[in-house]
Amino acid sequence: MGPAGGRTRLPDVPAAPSRRRCTPRDRRGRGLRRPLVPPGVPLSRTRAEEFDDLVLDAVEHLERRWRQELTGVEFAVEEVPYVESGNPEQLVHGSDVVEDGNVPLARLLPAEGERVPARIVVYRRPLEVRARGRHDLADLVHDVIVEQVSNLLGRDPEEIDPG
Repeated sequence: MGPAGGRTRLPDVPAAPSRRRCTPRDRRGRGLRRPLVPPGVPLSRTRAEEFDDLVLDAVEHLERRWRQELTGVEFAVEEVPYVESGNPEQLVHGSDVVEDGNVPLARLLPAEGERVPARIVVYRRPLEVRARGRHDLADLVHDVIVEQVSNLLGRDPEEIDPG
């Protein structure tokens, strides 16, 4: 204790130089702390991000020709179709089940008045399961979106995207 019952302050002592390496490592010193691939490099993109890009490419392709008809239409991506209660016998919500019991690849939700626009929902996992590779997945996504847009506009898919 210092004078008048106060604590004695120690003088500031400079810290000893650190012996740490320049590259940060994990707790045990065996591995890198940061990712091996920097952000922005194609290897760092997730499958979900790549799938979103495929959907955007397909929508942009169709909007070039059908811009006015697709104004206000929303496009969304969901992992899988809506799952109802924990009943294992019922895999997806009734409105998402195709008549033959298969899991759908996409869903068209029509507009509800002026406030709720039409919406096309594409399901990522069912499409990925059916595709054999990235190019096959891109073609499948494009075909599914063309089919949903043709249903929305009441036209033939060949008219929506010839060729």
